[in-house]
This record gives sequence, C-alpha cells and structure tokens, in this order.
Amino acid sequence: MSNQKFKILNIKMRMILMGILICGTTFAKDQPIAYIDMQYILKNLPQYEQANEQLSMLSKRWQKEIDAAQQEARVMATNYQTEQIFLSENMRAEREQEIVKKEQEVLELKRKYFGQEGELYKKREALIKPIQDEVYNAIQDVANEKRIVVVKDRSADPALIYMSSKLDVSDQVLHKLGAK
Repeated sequence: MSNQKFKILNIKMRMILMGILICGTTFAKDQPIAYIDMQYILKNLPQYEQANEQLSMLSKRWQKEIDAAQQEARVMATNYQTEQIFLSENMRAEREQEIVKKEQEVLELKRKYFGQEGELYKKREALIKPIQDEVYNAIQDVANEKRIVVVKDRSADPALIYMSSKLDVSDQVLHKLGAK
C-alpha cells in the first residue's frame, strides 16, 4: 500500500531530523528549543480530519471493487473445478485463460488504487501535503516569533522521557493555523 511508502518517508525524514538535531546540539547548547505534538496538531485541524475521511471513503470504495473482482475470480475457479471433467481440452484451456485474466485484473486494480504510485497515494498527496505545508509554515512562524532555534516533534521522539509543558508550542501553532 502507499501508506507504507508514506510511513517509510516519514521515518526517513524523522531520522534525518534527529541526526541534524544531534549534531546541532553541540553547536547550539544554549539555544532555545521547543516541542510540538504533530499528532495533536493534526487531530485538531478539521481540514485534516476531512481529508482523512475522504481518503477512507475512497479506500473503502476501491476495496469493494477489488473484493467484487476477487469474488468473481473465485466463482470462476470454483465453477471450472466442478465442470472441468465435462469440458474438452480446448474449453479447459480457454476457461483457465479467463480465470488467469480475471486474477490479473484484480492485481492490476490493486496496483492502480493502492500501489506505490496508485490513486490513493496521489489523492493523499493532493489532500494531505498542502495541510502539512501549512502546519510547517505555522511552526516556522511561531519559531521565528519566539526566536526558537530548534523545534522537535515529541510524538516522533522515542527517546524523549520528560519535557516541560512550557516548551510545548503545539497550541500556539494551532492558534496560528486558526484552529480552536
């Protein structure tokens, strides 16, 4: 699924950010640092929830289409198994080709909708990326206003054990985005 590619990209971005932050801490020991909770921010953005709902509806619709095609292929295979002893050699070969063709159609539908460059991936890019860009810009604005040098995502930092709530600027980012 394209969701896996999205997760891998997200993990890679986090690893790069962590590497930069680790290297940067030796140079910016006394520089202001703040944290955000990206999950909290996105959860409180109505447009993000709407985009996810649209993606979910599309995914379910496409999955139903795939399930129907798979069911059709199973019925064809079951019918073939019960009827094959009554079929001529040519008819058997023809039916087998029809079954293989139907199974290939199912695989093509899966690739078309859920593949790495499939419709779900494209739709996610179209709906989610502008929201992510808007959030990034709001984070950058808050950081510039407060003269913050580093902003870390606490929801993505497995090494974070404790953080003072004074360092959390998530609500300020949401305010900048116009969210309640």
